[in-house]
Amino acid sequence: MNAGVPRFDADDDDRTRLIVESLADAFAPLMEADPVAFRGKYRTMARDPHAFYRGSACLFYADMTADTGDGAAIDDDWVDERSGRIWVHGDLHVENFGTYLSDDGRLVFDVNDFDEAYLGRWTWDLMRFAASLALVGWQKALPEQDVRELVETYVDGYLDQVEDYRGAADDAAEFALHLDNTEGPIHLALVEARQRRRADLLDASTVRVDGVRVFRDDRTVRRLPDEERARVEAAYETYLATIPEDKRSGRALFYELRDVVGKSGFGIGSAGLPAYNLLVEGYSEALDNDVVLSMKQANVPAVSRFVDTAAVDGYFEHEGHRTVVSQRALQVHTDPLLGWTELDGVGFLVSEVSPYEVDLDWSGLTEPDQIAEVVGLLGRATAKIHCASDEDSEQDLVDFQVEEAVAASVGERRAELRGWLADVGLAYADRVRADHALFVAAFREGRIGVSST
Repeated sequence: MNAGVPRFDADDDDRTRLIVESLADAFAPLMEADPVAFRGKYRTMARDPHAFYRGSACLFYADMTADTGDGAAIDDDWVDERSGRIWVHGDLHVENFGTYLSDDGRLVFDVNDFDEAYLGRWTWDLMRFAASLALVGWQKALPEQDVRELVETYVDGYLDQVEDYRGAADDAAEFALHLDNTEGPIHLALVEARQRRRADLLDASTVRVDGVRVFRDDRTVRRLPDEERARVEAAYETYLATIPEDKRSGRALFYELRDVVGKSGFGIGSAGLPAYNLLVEGYSEALDNDVVLSMKQANVPAVSRFVDTAAVDGYFEHEGHRTVVSQRALQVHTDPLLGWTELDGVGFLVSEVSPYEVDLDWSGLTEPDQIAEVVGLLGRATAKIHCASDEDSEQDLVDFQVEEAVAASVGERRAELRGWLADVGLAYADRVRADHALFVAAFREGRIGVSST
């Protein structure tokens, strides 16, 4: 194992204490506000080690920033003043990739879910992905050497794309994974997204009443009291001003609000966060053009608990603003309806519930050569979010060329980086599998903050 890669060994009692404390630090107010939602979250995390990993980014950063014994963090040899403070995704694992419809009308396969985005070390996204890939490889019973080579393929894809940005290749600035330059599982995801129809999404979530659409009543929605609805509608009006001028629709009826409901049933990362769905008129009065928006309370990103936030404390109005600024800094051609608002003094993120979002299906990927075909492109997609931002990104917290900063940190050590990240990913995956068992035991014993029953 390369120098600087810890074994992540720990006494079971000490480790359980750290797991419980990390989850409490990250989620205590939300657990208290909605224990039922967190019981569901923790049951999902108990399902398998990768599900636990997805829901415990706070624990990951506690480990990655811990003193290795010589006053340094695990990745100190790979960062400097610039590359240690770039925009990072914050929760990059194998299931956070999928399709979306960009603001220029093209289907793109890319990184998604930017709720945890913040300023941090460029290595953190790669380490978190490497451990995720190692966990998936273990679940698929792949030999360790195959997993190591897959991590190295991912790193090669990342570094190759960084070099393309540095070399100012003709197509580097507009690099994206589209229908015309992909194959295999990524291409299939794009094909599936292309076959989706807005009308199908609308029919699944709405009904027609007196010639107009309203939200369908089911167990995932609640009707709002008049006072709460009025506050949500006021927050919606505030949100409209946060849409960039060049992305606003010129159609008079586009943003006319038709219906509002409270919403639940989100994924692991959004448990306990208040949310609403809003139905707006859309591109025309035709019923099949209505648009569904999600207005969700934004949470504190895990990364921010482990970095010096003094330089950015006053930059963001609230976590909703932070999420949008971060996403625009990380993603090219973002959702034209992406914006933020405030409700009862708390920041909310607003985005479209798009029918064109299809996640990469890992269930059919079983052979190393199939997975290698995918992870090399995921490495390039990771470099893209680090090095390219949306044209409407106005942030000035990172005012240098990230590709140059990363290249300077790597230098001539490309082969060493590949091996080091494979070591870290495999070692941390071992730690996660042990942590998962400790978490399940603690949850069953009622030590996680919510009862298991």
